[in-house]
Amino acid sequence: MKWLTLVLLPHSFSSFAQDAKRGEKLYQCHGKNGEGNPKEEAPRISGQFAWYIVTQIKKFLSGDRKNSKMMPYIKKLSGKDINDLAAYILKMTTK
Repeated sequence: MKWLTLVLLPHSFSSFAQDAKRGEKLYQCHGKNGEGNPKEEAPRISGQFAWYIVTQIKKFLSGDRKNSKMMPYIKKLSGKDINDLAAYILKMTTK
């Protein structure tokens, strides 16, 4: 049964209430189209699944993943903020 949960998890994100327009206002780094920003050591994030973005932000916030450059951008994000941001990133395409 665990494998079924893992298979369905990426697809279940679309059921969350999310607002990509609002997420666009929250987005601050990783390049205009999510292509990455070498000056800031920010990797490319366009093309990532929304569930992955949510998981990684939560890992930064909990301290499970360390990155002092990310914290100023994410430390005050609410759960809704994180979902909205992930919805915006999901729509990005690197040109």
